[in-house]
Amino acid sequence: MSKAESPARREPAAEAYLQAARQPQKQGRSRAKIPKIPVLGLGTWKAMEDLVTAGLVKAIGVSNFNHEQLERILTKPNLRVRPLTNQIECHPYLTQRNLISFCQSRDVSVIAYQPLGGSSGGVDLMDNPVIQTIARKHHKSPAQILIRFQIQRNVIVVPKSVNPKRILENIQVFDFELTEQDMNDLLRLNRNLRLTMFPTAENHKDYPFHIEF
Repeated sequence: MSKAESPARREPAAEAYLQAARQPQKQGRSRAKIPKIPVLGLGTWKAMEDLVTAGLVKAIGVSNFNHEQLERILTKPNLRVRPLTNQIECHPYLTQRNLISFCQSRDVSVIAYQPLGGSSGGVDLMDNPVIQTIARKHHKSPAQILIRFQIQRNVIVVPKSVNPKRILENIQVFDFELTEQDMNDLLRLNRNLRLTMFPTAENHKDYPFHIEF
């Protein structure tokens, strides 16, 4: 990462910048297996701290970090800027209860990506009968139930859509509340099923999904 720009060249500060749990790959081999090179990522974090110090970024965080990788940042010697957030895949088939609990206990907020799941491998959350039953009960769509599920867990959720109607629907989730029974029913759907696996990195020592959370 290059050094922070001088004040004369500054653009308006970005709201947030995330360090993803990625592993090094040889140049020009984008589809090749990633070599087993040990990486701590602390140098990258230091460079990101420099961006905050320079006023180029307001906050920094991480993405796809497991609890050990996040703890490595939090216990970094001479840590200047704590991670604001950890962005992780999260939905009823991958509830991430332990990782979310860990992050929140360390005052690190959680952002859920793929909160609506997907149709990967023939798996579609929208067709789940439990989710559909809860949706009918509240006169909401399955997507709205999935978004509200994360909100009530104090998880930040930013669903992706390019459809104006769905974008509007996705923000109409503050006029109802899921019951404790609803939440428990959704949590019981957990299968520890990841839809995003980064298979080219799975043999690397720092692959984030080698451990439970």
